[in-house]
Amino acid sequence: MAKTQDFSKMMQDMMASFPVDAGAMQDAFKTSAALGEKMSKVALEAAEKSTEISNAWTKSTIAKMGDISKVKSEPADYTKAMTDFASAQGEAMAETMAAFAEVAKKVQMETVELMMAAGKDFSEDASAAVKKATNEATSAAKKMAAAAK
Repeated sequence: MAKTQDFSKMMQDMMASFPVDAGAMQDAFKTSAALGEKMSKVALEAAEKSTEISNAWTKSTIAKMGDISKVKSEPADYTKAMTDFASAQGEAMAETMAAFAEVAKKVQMETVELMMAAGKDFSEDASAAVKKATNEATSAAKKMAAAAK
């Protein structure tokens, strides 16, 4: 009766010949963490700027509401005060929306730049890891072939 071949030793030898490169994993993690930090910075700066814009608009609105709340001598003056307030709010809203659009545009541009740079970094890391793994695999295959002879 034929005896089955024990592949466990061969598998152990093969796995030992293809070690995981912890350095490549560590480099990938550092690159990813650096990207996360830069993206967080972009988001936090946008949030800060958006808060400043909202705050300025709120202060402006409250200041203009003071004119509406004052007692007027003629009923027509109330209408004029409301019309002036609505007009000023329309202008302020247009300016505020333009400011928010500028913040969004800046975030978009910075994000695209970061993603392109990150893609380049990841590509370089992956190429180096693949080249190293290929060299190690070739070396291991040659050793296995030599051992099989």
